[in-house]
Amino acid sequence: MKMQQFLQFLTQQLTHWRRQYKGLRRKGKLMRNPKSKSHRRELLRTILKNIILFFSKTNDKSCRRKQETALKLKAKLVKTKRSIYKVCFDWVHEQRSLVILAIAILSLTGILGQKLYNQTQLKVGHPAPQTIIAPYTTSIEDRKETEAERKAVSKSSLQVLMLDSRMNEQINENLQKFLDDSNEIRVVAGAFPFFDPVVLSISTQRYLRSCPDSEWQALLLAVENSKNQQKKGTGRTAISSRPSSIAPNQERQPHTTPTPEKTRVDFSQNTDFTQAVAELESYRLTTSEKNLSLLIAQISRTRKRYTQATAKLLQLETVTPEAVYEESLLLDLSDVEWEKTQRGIHQSAERILTQGIPQGLPKNILQDAVSLQLQSFVPESAEPLAKNLLVAVLKPNLQEDEEQTRENAKKAAAGVSPVMVKFRDGEVIVKKGVQITAWDFDVLEHYHLVHREVKWQELVKLGGVIAIAISIFVWVERHIDYELRQRDRLLVLLLTLSVPGLVPMGLPYTTWSALGLLLGSFYGPTLGLTVVGLLLPILLLLPILGISLDMSKAALLAGAGGAILGSYVAQRLRSREELALLGVAIALTQGSIYLVVKILIGQAFASTWYIVLREAGFFALSGLGWSVVALGLSPYLEKVFDLVTPIRLAELANPNRPLLKRLATETPGTFQHTLFVATLAEAAAKELGCNVELVRAGTLYHDIGKMHDPLGFIENQMGGPNKHDTEIKDPWKSAEIIKKHVTEGLVMSRKHLLPTAIQAFIPEHQGTMLIAYFHHQAQQMAQEDPSLTVDDADFRYDGPIPQSRETGIVMLADSCEAALRSLQASTSAKHQGEKRSLKDVSPEQALAMLNNILRAKWQDNQLVDSGLKREEMSQIAQIFVDVWQQFHHKRIAYPKLKASGTARNS
Repeated sequence: MKMQQFLQFLTQQLTHWRRQYKGLRRKGKLMRNPKSKSHRRELLRTILKNIILFFSKTNDKSCRRKQETALKLKAKLVKTKRSIYKVCFDWVHEQRSLVILAIAILSLTGILGQKLYNQTQLKVGHPAPQTIIAPYTTSIEDRKETEAERKAVSKSSLQVLMLDSRMNEQINENLQKFLDDSNEIRVVAGAFPFFDPVVLSISTQRYLRSCPDSEWQALLLAVENSKNQQKKGTGRTAISSRPSSIAPNQERQPHTTPTPEKTRVDFSQNTDFTQAVAELESYRLTTSEKNLSLLIAQISRTRKRYTQATAKLLQLETVTPEAVYEESLLLDLSDVEWEKTQRGIHQSAERILTQGIPQGLPKNILQDAVSLQLQSFVPESAEPLAKNLLVAVLKPNLQEDEEQTRENAKKAAAGVSPVMVKFRDGEVIVKKGVQITAWDFDVLEHYHLVHREVKWQELVKLGGVIAIAISIFVWVERHIDYELRQRDRLLVLLLTLSVPGLVPMGLPYTTWSALGLLLGSFYGPTLGLTVVGLLLPILLLLPILGISLDMSKAALLAGAGGAILGSYVAQRLRSREELALLGVAIALTQGSIYLVVKILIGQAFASTWYIVLREAGFFALSGLGWSVVALGLSPYLEKVFDLVTPIRLAELANPNRPLLKRLATETPGTFQHTLFVATLAEAAAKELGCNVELVRAGTLYHDIGKMHDPLGFIENQMGGPNKHDTEIKDPWKSAEIIKKHVTEGLVMSRKHLLPTAIQAFIPEHQGTMLIAYFHHQAQQMAQEDPSLTVDDADFRYDGPIPQSRETGIVMLADSCEAALRSLQASTSAKHQGEKRSLKDVSPEQALAMLNNILRAKWQDNQLVDSGLKREEMSQIAQIFVDVWQQFHHKRIAYPKLKASGTARNS
């Protein structure tokens, strides 16, 4: 220990010398001064001297004295501080009501008046009190102009487009549908060319397939005439110039042998006609007449199919809105050309869609783009058809990429430099009497010329209004039956602060419904309605005090209406399900009130009626939402603030609770005693207007301490030997066992987190009563043995005496239950006895006995703090007798039946 102190001292010295060395070196005195060597020697001497002094006894004693003195001073200081803290805490504890009152006024004033803390002397729109000039030269950003330029740049930024895959799929589906329809028509028309192109050229086959019937009949006649002339040997192969009998537009059935006598039309000027005749004659000359006949039959069949295909094509044109097949060459293309055309259409569509078609693209530009693409992929003869088809199916497939466009707009706006305005020293910012604009205010704010201050006068006014409201609340509190604790007042304050506390956050849907529901459930309708009725006028008066509230009056009235409904109804409900339905009713009330107020002021009939309906719906949803929050918080608040609500009392009175199940199993006699006491006390509480739920729940738990020693109480002995007479035989120990059921009951109740209001029934139902039976035994033993002294305190419960009407009623019911049970037992014995001459105990006798018991309790000063009145004693006794009579109703005396022979033999 000594070595450790030495090392610590040496470290401190070395640190001190190092600082001295650095200081001398900075001053330049070290190593230049001729006396530096002597200075070093002096330092060494000092070190040795300190070491010697440290190890000497004198130094040890002085250090110890200094340490002891320091410790004494420190202890004295701590003691002084502790005493100061103790005085402060004692004063705060004694004056806690005033402290909570001050906290309530300050917190409510602080939250409601939060806009009064940082008020400016100069305001936008008000005239300047004096001419204000710039104190120095600087450049100030004009935020409004900067924002305007950035918005302009954002709007003018390029739009980012992206391909719409769904549109591409739709376009491809439509394109394929057109091509499938075209293929079906071509299948009906048959293959093309239908004959060898070497024999009949493509153009001739196209003409033969599609020429009118008149020309076809004339062509057949010309071929026939040419054959006849060759047979006559005229050697002419020219086409007859005689007029045909068939008009060009006349429909007739073809004949194999035309009638030369009818009028004829000359087709010799038609090059397609003459070429077709020449090729057919050439085919006949090169082959045979039979082959020509077969060819003509094939041409006839092809013409019929072509006619069917043309009819179907006309039908498709009427169904299709786009002019795709109008004047098309669909049937004139050869099979090879059509295959190439289909491939070219697909390739062109794919390339165009890949490049993208924007919205609003002019049709002529799209047509030009399609023409350029088709030149490379489709035959020249098929370009018109392919162009019409693609123009019909192609649609804009580019859509805006909102995220990327927004990102580009942000980047473009971020690239705009702030608009700076230069102010010179002495330049006038605003003249006296001129209205202050937003720009002027920004300049003054930059120069810190906008003086901010706290509006103390308005805060004092607001504090006065709140103090008056709290005074009214205190007056109402003192005139209700429910006595609030400090924790209850704190909870009421917190719930009240939740309503204005959410307004600064910009949330108009505040906690009105939760406030009313919780206050009504915890403290009853009177207190809940008082809080709501005081808070609403304060919020409505805020604009008069110069505080702008970010809530409309319709919203305030709607929220307050829901809170009033919750406060009035909540305590009457006995289940969470009913409270949930109350939340729905509160939601409907809030929405309805908001809508009615808007209708009354005429806003619901304006052009914005749909906004009013939407807001009414939001208020209804907010009421339901805050009701759900209140229901979720209710069990936690009950635990934290030690509250008893009717619902919680009903839950505690459930016989399936662990503590009550143990009581029924381990102490069945005590449990039956408890049930009878609960019945008596509940009837009296109902008649006297007390809290019936609290009385029932408290009675069920008042004797749980008897589980620590069940056989120590006669009701659990079931006719067996009494341990106090057989084992203990000491009235002092027996009294200690009896008294212990109170202390053990308190331990069990705290372990199972029972509310304080329920715990109060355990000691108060016994008060400071005398355990008369064992006290009498002790007195008898003291008479026999003069060395024994009897102290009444050893045979009295520790108390306290009942502090409420409810615990007082349970004390009386507990005292009367044993007497009534003894009457019931004696009466039952009389009924079962052989002597029928004995009479039952009359109600008058029972009432007289109970009056004596209650009078004894009153004279023993057990009820002086309970709030029960002397004249109520006889009323309570009569109630107990009435309940006892209901349990002890007269029964029919059944005659004795002789046992039958079968019964005797069994």
